[in-house]
Amino acid sequence: MEPTKLPTKSARKKTLVTGNGSGSNSEQMEGDRFSRIAVSAYYKAQARGFQPGHELDDWLDAEAEEQQ
Repeated sequence: MEPTKLPTKSARKKTLVTGNGSGSNSEQMEGDRFSRIAVSAYYKAQARGFQPGHELDDWLDAEAEEQQ
């Protein structure tokens, strides 16, 4: 039985460097979705005069709209 060869240091470095550095496509899409929800929640808060106590409602409403 032959021992398993580990990747060389240069091979490991290439693995870390490949890609465009922006993460996976699904991570990017999730980040975009989060941003859209945050902006929508902000505008909902603005429309009600930023009165405290409704932040969660704003967020959940924005999330529901995003899912439609």
